[in-house]
Amino acid sequence: MTARKRYWLMKSEPDAFSIDDLQRVGVEPWNGVRNYQARNFMRDGMKVGDGVLFYHSNTQVPGIVGIASVASPAYPDETQFDPKSDYYDPKATREQPRWFLVDVKFERKLDRTIPLEEIKRHADALGEAFPLVARGSRLSVFPVTAAQWKLLLSLEKP
Repeated sequence: MTARKRYWLMKSEPDAFSIDDLQRVGVEPWNGVRNYQARNFMRDGMKVGDGVLFYHSNTQVPGIVGIASVASPAYPDETQFDPKSDYYDPKATREQPRWFLVDVKFERKLDRTIPLEEIKRHADALGEAFPLVARGSRLSVFPVTAAQWKLLLSLEKP
């Protein structure tokens, strides 16, 4: 018996790493996450083959721009060990790493960006706890139910 496929939303600032960058490289380590809850989702929840909604944040029109998939099991984020990295963590050791990541594989760009403002119009159907519509939520990685995944992708074709 195979494990049930899970779905996730992962945010990236397009100036740092965009869907176009992922399309160009094919597979990329999702490094630099420094939130324990987001780390735990990657470390404990994500499995190879899970679906990923790629979301551009901190841009003129934030929204879902593509689909990716989880391409590796979780492993330690090397940037935590590099004193020259913006993501360096002096408390992390190779024996006891604090930060983990997964590799993410490009699947496709959406035909259009599904903007945050449009997503918010579906808050009731998504559920008030859905992090994109919940007030004060700052998570960069979070789970998406199969129903939320289906609803969000249905918005691709206006």
